[in-house]
Amino acid sequence: MPGVVYGGSKEAVTIEINHKELFLQFRHEAFHASILDLILDGKKESVLLRDYQMHPVRNTIQHIDFQRVSTTEKIHVKVPFHFINADIAPGVKLGGGIVAHILTEADVSCLAKDLPEFIEVDVVALEVGQSVHLSEIKLPKGVEFVQLAHGDDAAVAAIAKTRGSLADDAADAAIAADAAAESATPAS
Repeated sequence: MPGVVYGGSKEAVTIEINHKELFLQFRHEAFHASILDLILDGKKESVLLRDYQMHPVRNTIQHIDFQRVSTTEKIHVKVPFHFINADIAPGVKLGGGIVAHILTEADVSCLAKDLPEFIEVDVVALEVGQSVHLSEIKLPKGVEFVQLAHGDDAAVAAIAKTRGSLADDAADAAIAADAAAESATPAS
């Protein structure tokens, strides 16, 4: 399978990669947000997966792009979120809500050595209607959200009411209104 390695102070190089070996690695989430080592002409190069093209019908990779990374320059990479403690969040456990994943990944800036495979988002304290924002997420040392640097403190996850619990609330309100109307009507 064809590919290309580009970036840094070196020329772009076309490469051939064993599709089967690549596809096995490709299925792992860490492969997409990690520094990878490629051996090119007998020398190890640190690279990041930057782009790939899939066949429109068959589940095969047609082409892949890698970017060389430096140990001294910051890189911008999309890193996936892992959401934890959703099952014990009060908004889910007691409020009947569900966790809505507003973002599933975010662009981070860091040195290659500091790049996390994923970022953990703890929703343990969320009630129905509450959300967690980028500024509330603890990042590893040396890692920062690119969006925050631009003043965008986006919501990452929220606890939303399910349609069933919204219908229950409406039914409870209707029953309460009927009861109030009956008690307010004078007896004849």
